[in-house]
Amino acid sequence: MNLETYFFEKVTEAIKALYGVDVNEGLVQLQKTRKEFSGDITLVAFPLLKISKKGPEQTAEALGEYLSATNPEVSSYNVVKGFLNISMSSSFWLERMREIALQPNFGQGPDSGKTEMVEYSSPNTNKPLHLGHVRNNLLGASVSRLLKMAGHKVVQVNLVNDRGIHICKSMVAWKRFGNGETPISSGKKGDHLVGDYYVAFDKAYKAEIQGLIAHEISKEDAEKNAPIMVEAQAMLRNWEKGDKATIDLWTTMNGWVYEGFAKTYTDLGISFDKTYYESQTYLLGKAIVMEGLEKGVFYKREDGSIWIDLTADGLDEKLLLRADGTSVYMTQDIGTAVQRFSDEKLDDHIYVVGNEQNYHFQVLKLVLEKLGHQWAKHLFHLSYGMVELPEGKMKSREGTVVDADELVEEMIATARAMSQELGKLEGRSEEEAVQVSRLVGLGALKYFILKVDPRKTMTFDPKESIDFNGNTGPFIQYTYARIKSVLRKAQDLGFSATLAEKPQYQLADKEISLVKLVDEFPATIQAAAADLSPALIANYCFELAKEFNQFYHDLTILKEENQEVRSFRLVLSTQVSTVIASAMALLGIDVPERM
Repeated sequence: MNLETYFFEKVTEAIKALYGVDVNEGLVQLQKTRKEFSGDITLVAFPLLKISKKGPEQTAEALGEYLSATNPEVSSYNVVKGFLNISMSSSFWLERMREIALQPNFGQGPDSGKTEMVEYSSPNTNKPLHLGHVRNNLLGASVSRLLKMAGHKVVQVNLVNDRGIHICKSMVAWKRFGNGETPISSGKKGDHLVGDYYVAFDKAYKAEIQGLIAHEISKEDAEKNAPIMVEAQAMLRNWEKGDKATIDLWTTMNGWVYEGFAKTYTDLGISFDKTYYESQTYLLGKAIVMEGLEKGVFYKREDGSIWIDLTADGLDEKLLLRADGTSVYMTQDIGTAVQRFSDEKLDDHIYVVGNEQNYHFQVLKLVLEKLGHQWAKHLFHLSYGMVELPEGKMKSREGTVVDADELVEEMIATARAMSQELGKLEGRSEEEAVQVSRLVGLGALKYFILKVDPRKTMTFDPKESIDFNGNTGPFIQYTYARIKSVLRKAQDLGFSATLAEKPQYQLADKEISLVKLVDEFPATIQAAAADLSPALIANYCFELAKEFNQFYHDLTILKEENQEVRSFRLVLSTQVSTVIASAMALLGIDVPERM
């Protein structure tokens, strides 16, 4: 059993023996010993003072003395104020490595019986995916893998925002300026082509505004009455009325976009169990809003628009249906939430959406509660920070975003250039060089984004992300490849990688440190899943790779003459490589067998 489970049992036994009490589970607080102190695991004595009737140091000392005297696996202990720091023996860690090596799915949590839905990506069909979408997709996919590994059933969904004023803007611009252009005639990916017309709309719109202002029309009126915007709004109304010509153009242009998205998703390793389309769900939302209006949850203004007043809850008044009857994002989110909890029998629903939508999800949850849906308490917004570049923020309307497809190509090209410069592609065929460059480039991109706490704004620097030293994907990939090289050489030499039945030797400090880190993998998965933070896995993986490299530097493996010691180190190396591969897979990153 792992250290925490083992020690919990021993502590409860000690409390029973010393104080004659069956201790409440919540009172036994264990934590990893802080680096500045000696020990493997720490017991917090303060919650136990009511049982011991003594001070924190006396309580910790009594427990430490008992544990040390009754458990040969405890090699030493020390007390720092109310904290008992326990060091485990070499034999404990030897046996723990044997247990880990015998577990085929080490790290996989038991079945929780819970079903979690994770919605991510949620692109608009008026532009290609960009760097911000990359963070969204990588987070959503990684969180889904974490929840699965923690023991939950996970349903990954995408909600495509395929209707609304945004796509109408691209459609109007294409009608005005396109001259029948298609992805085939232009040689462009469909999402890029449609995105170009979204940018063209914005340029034309700004020009029309300036033209109206030059004729002494106020800026506010100019923005409302610019002909191209009026046309886009009329197109949206025609769409909701089912106008055939509008629907035909909408279907064609969205089809171009979906083909483009599919390629980008494939490149990033993204897939979904189900895709929802706003065009198919917004009517359900509208029906629910009308029901809420009848029940008095919502109210109608003189212009016919429908609202909810949340001022008593510390928020404001929120629009749910426009005066012309068209819906807003809140309308369709209400509909999809109701549909999903009805269809899937969910325990929790997690929305992976940027922090600029914090207020939106606060309102969504509250509206659903007021409509009587108790499950609204199980809606969670994974609010992630924006991605910025060293030179500042990106702007979609101005076409200054970092395109996802171009970014992937740049990362792969940079990875190849750096790998060649460092001599890591020597002796490789062109096919192998392409494969390694792709693994390293995408690994660098994914790791650099996922190692940052999701809730923090981050700055993405492509050059910094591709480095074979430091806290980067390539460093971890290279460490994995190094371990696999050692294991291949051991196999060629006929060296055994099995543990002796009852090993007698004393582990070195570096061996113990490495076993301890491997042992922490399952707990790290559970913590990362609970916090919805792949960053915990990324940084754990870096610490493990760093610790292995120190172990590799300080101790011999293949040249070790003691067969028992050599076998243990090969087993340990094998387990480190397995955990690295598993941890990186949770981030969506492949690791190369050779590098």
